[in-house]
Amino acid sequence: MENTPLANILTSTIGILSLFTIGFIIAMAIYLYIYVQRHINAEIAEQNSKQDQV
Repeated sequence: MENTPLANILTSTIGILSLFTIGFIIAMAIYLYIYVQRHINAEIAEQNSKQDQV
């Protein structure tokens, strides 16, 4: 097998840990984006319902 960067990432322990870390960070960013969007939409809906009552 050749000594390419892709081979090093996929076969070495530190490479696998690096891929795991990158994947975890991406997953956490997606989760936080969805979480914030849900709370923003809930806040907007709450404000709209208060304005409708006035």
